[in-house]
Formats: sequence, C-alpha cells, structure tokens
Amino acid sequence: MNLRTLLFFLILVPIMIIGMSLSLLINLFDRTGNSFHRIAAWWGRFSAKLFGISIELIGSENYSTDQHYLVISNHAGMADIPLLLGTMKLNLRFVAKEELGKIPIFGWALKQAGYIMIRRGQNRDALKSLLSAAEALKNGHSIHIFPEGTRSETGELLPFKRGAFLVAQKGETPVLPVTIIGSHLITPKKSLRIHKGKIRIIVGKPIMPADFKSVEELMNTSFSIIDGNLHRYRFN
Repeated sequence: MNLRTLLFFLILVPIMIIGMSLSLLINLFDRTGNSFHRIAAWWGRFSAKLFGISIELIGSENYSTDQHYLVISNHAGMADIPLLLGTMKLNLRFVAKEELGKIPIFGWALKQAGYIMIRRGQNRDALKSLLSAAEALKNGHSIHIFPEGTRSETGELLPFKRGAFLVAQKGETPVLPVTIIGSHLITPKKSLRIHKGKIRIIVGKPIMPADFKSVEELMNTSFSIIDGNLHRYRFN
C-alpha cells in the first residue's frame, strides 16, 4: 500500500459511493442510463488526475461518437475501466461478472444503467446472459467486453475467448479493437499499490462481422490487430 492507495480509499471510494447512490435516484427518472454514464466518465477523468495518470489517445479518427460499437480491448489493470470511460467519447456499457450486480448500491446502479451482468462458464445460462449484450447492441448502445476474460500480469496479450465475437455477430455491430498499454504498471495484479504513469489507448479501425465466415476468423483478426498495436506502440 502507498499514498495513492490511501487516496483511493479515503477520496475515490467515498466519491464512488456518493455517485452510485445519486445514480440510483437519477436512474429512476432517466431509464436510458445516459446520466449514469456521464457521472462515470467524470469519475474516470477525476481518477486519472488524482493518481497522476497521463493518457495518450491514438486513433480517435477511427471511430464516430454518433455510432455504436462492440468495443473489445486487452485487460491488464484495474484502472482500465475508469480510464476507458473517461477517455472514449462513446456512451459505453460494460459487460461485468454477475457477482458484481449483487453488491449493494454499486451493483444496483450498474444494472439500472444498462450494464450487462453475465454468468461465467460454458452452460446454457452463461450463453443466454452473454447474448443479452447482443440485444443491447441492437438497441443502439456501445458495449465493451474484455475478451481475455481476466487481467494480464505482464501486459502481454492473453488468448481470447470466443463469446465476445459471438455477441458481435449476433448484434450485427462493428467491432472496435482497442489496445491499452501501460495499465499493468499503474495497478499491478495481486497488489494494492497504485502508481502514477502514462497510459496509451490505441483505437483501431472498426471491423465488420459480416466480412468474416466464422466467429473464430473474426476473433483471430481482432487478436492480431490488438496484439500488433501492442507491440508497435509499446516502446515508441
């Protein structure tokens, strides 16, 4: 634990609880969840300033704020979600573990705002909950999924799971591949320490699921783009 970890518990967590409680009230009047998103995006930008995290966004010309996408990215740190919310100019909803939806206030606010709670595993219930993300895409929301399914300790890309790309095909929505560089150094896995530093977010060009013959082909192409940008920009 260090000073930034203390700031997290003493400042950021209370702000988050207040914001989530406020969101529960706002969500009663704004069923779209858009007001919640604006609060969450502000929280993401505030978090970056509080911890001394600078963010460089590359490829902003590759997406339109007026469109909706299935956003996929690598996952290397706990800071990934707030930083994406604060940086990407999209009305994002995240796919999250079902257990998070059961947390008082926090989970309730996420579900009311349209975040997708999914069950882990390969059974029918898990697939059904995942495909609810495809329905959200058809309703015009941008959805984010971490296809690795867990955080990488080293920053190297882990194998993708096919579920995210099944959602893309069912939702008939462009896939927006995003590469995050440096977050594993900001919030290392298995550690409570939070470090300042620089994060790079690289947005690739959208990929149309209809251009691919199979879920696996779409998955492999997406992996290649994210991994290619990871190695291209890591040391530049």
